[in-house]
Amino acid sequence: MELYLQIFMFLLDPMVLLFIVAGTLSGIILGAIPGLGGAIGIALLLPFTFTLDPAVALLVLGGIYMGASYGGSISAILLNTPGTAEAACTSLEGYPLSQRGYGREALQYSVLSSMIGGGVGVVFLIFFTPLLASFALEFGPAQIFLIAVAGLTIVGSLSTGNVNKGILAAAIGILLSLVGTDLMTGADRFTFNTPVLRDGIPLVPVIIGLFAIAEMLDKADRTGGNLTEGPLQKSSIMQVFKKIIFKPVLLFKSSFLGTLIGIIPGAGGAVATFIAYGEAKRTSKEKDRFGNGSVEGLTAAESSNNAAVGGSIVPLLALGVPGSTTTAIMFGALTIHGLIPGPRLFIDHQDIAYTFIFGMLITVLVMGVVGIYGVPLFSKVLNVKLVYIIPLVLVLSVFGAYSIRNSMLDVLIALIFGVIGFLLKKVNIPNAPIVLGLILGGIAETNLRQAITLAGSEGISLMQYLFANPISIVLTIIVIVIIYSSIKSSRKFTENIKSE
Repeated sequence: MELYLQIFMFLLDPMVLLFIVAGTLSGIILGAIPGLGGAIGIALLLPFTFTLDPAVALLVLGGIYMGASYGGSISAILLNTPGTAEAACTSLEGYPLSQRGYGREALQYSVLSSMIGGGVGVVFLIFFTPLLASFALEFGPAQIFLIAVAGLTIVGSLSTGNVNKGILAAAIGILLSLVGTDLMTGADRFTFNTPVLRDGIPLVPVIIGLFAIAEMLDKADRTGGNLTEGPLQKSSIMQVFKKIIFKPVLLFKSSFLGTLIGIIPGAGGAVATFIAYGEAKRTSKEKDRFGNGSVEGLTAAESSNNAAVGGSIVPLLALGVPGSTTTAIMFGALTIHGLIPGPRLFIDHQDIAYTFIFGMLITVLVMGVVGIYGVPLFSKVLNVKLVYIIPLVLVLSVFGAYSIRNSMLDVLIALIFGVIGFLLKKVNIPNAPIVLGLILGGIAETNLRQAITLAGSEGISLMQYLFANPISIVLTIIVIVIIYSSIKSSRKFTENIKSE
């Protein structure tokens, strides 16, 4: 009890609160800038934490992580420019709402969903860290491969009207994921003898191109208007809050999925978001709204996105295994401050570990306050003339693409995919499945090949290895249910079109 009282008093210190606010605000800003986000934000600001108390330093980095996970939704909703990979699904629903004049409402749904999801993730982190850490250990190559397959099956949810075009787009993404050096053989694949492609096609420049640059090219023919197609509608945060709490099943399910997938090393928030979004559409009574401004889709994406933050920290603290790229950088930060993540952390540095965990609740509150009071300011972007917006977004896109690896190749990739995204938009081929395929293609291939190797070493068939674990059987059932629902929804949509 004395320990918790000390933690409480420490977290109420004005200077500690100031650092938490600074970290969270920095994360929101970095997340809203295309190409940056939590991982790059922590890498950039890490040197400023070297002189801080270890607990304060961790809270600053945790605030950046939590804030960036929400910040990506701001540019996704207002500009169709996801600041982070996790915000790709947010742009599918938030931007159409913004175009119809409901940008403020979309921003309010986003921040409230992020608060609830982030809170759920941190609560799981506080109370179930040992249990969830042991759960993470059950996931080997077979289980992660099946999760990747489950993620790929939601391509139908990302395809408004034409599943065939969605599958084609996902196949393009999977093909792109094959570019680079084969990690198991060391052979180059589809690099065309270009050394710079040996590291593969980077995700963020592709997202910047397909969403931000493609959208600006599409709007370049009407630079005389505003960003929105209609007048900006007023919206009350209390009204949005009342609507959102009447969807407890959606909120909890999406937050729960985000937390569980977040704790699986290598999965990350983007995978969690796509799966939660697909599940929300599968169970929705208003499937036709998805892709055209569904608040259910927006809520699912944002709640799962921020819930994955708490989830990904679980294996970092309990096992010393980072659950995402961002927590991998945080692993380095912990060691710099003389802290070794893993079971001994809660024995040797119990005060620091629990201060960080409980302090993450404050980052959620700070994120919510900044987001709620920032909505009127953020939404002013919608009143800016396109003649100013287009060059600004293009400059930020180039800056974001370059900043990832300080490479002009990434800028070129972003520009190329900007043109590709513009052309795909003209023929009604969705771009989100390309991102899905690029994210999950590499995960699925790597883990399948590891599963094949492990099955051979144990002298059993691949099928025996894949389904020897109860978790694998559950995941397989989920995949079958998702595929069946997608086929059923596609047939129903086709029948409705024919009847009209």
